[in-house]
Amino acid sequence: MKRGALIAAILLALAPLGATAQPRPAAPAKPVPPRQEPPPAEPEGPVYEPQLLKLSEIIGSLAYLRTLCGAAEAQHWHDRMTALVEAEGRTPQRRNRLTAAFNRGFKAYALTHRSCTDASQEAAARLAGEGEQLSRALAGRYGG
Repeated sequence: MKRGALIAAILLALAPLGATAQPRPAAPAKPVPPRQEPPPAEPEGPVYEPQLLKLSEIIGSLAYLRTLCGAAEAQHWHDRMTALVEAEGRTPQRRNRLTAAFNRGFKAYALTHRSCTDASQEAAARLAGEGEQLSRALAGRYGG
C-alpha cells in the first residue's frame, strides 16, 4: 500500500473514535433581536399633490433665477416656499417631497445659468406665468 493511502485508511479508521472522545462544543445561541414594528404608513397625499410638487419645483427655479438676476423680489420665492411647506407639509415625508421638488427646480437652473442673461430672464418670466396659472388652477379647483 502506498504511504498516502495508508495514512488515509488510518484516519478513516480513527474518525469515529475521535468523534466520540471529544464532542464539538455547541455554538452559542444568537440573540434574537426584538421585533420592531414597521413604521406607520404615511397617509395618502391629496389628489392635487403632483401639481403641488410641480409648483414647488417652479418656485425653486424662480428662487434661483430671480436671485441670479438680482431681482428685488428674490427672497419672496423662498418665503413663498416656506409658507407652502407650512401649509401643506403635514407629515415629515410630505415636507421632504415638497422641499426636494424645490431643490430640484433650483439645481436644474443652477446647472445651466451661471449669469443673468436674456435667456435667464425669459425662463423666469415663463416660469412665473406657469406658476401663476398652476396656482390659480389649484385654488380654483381645490380652494385655498
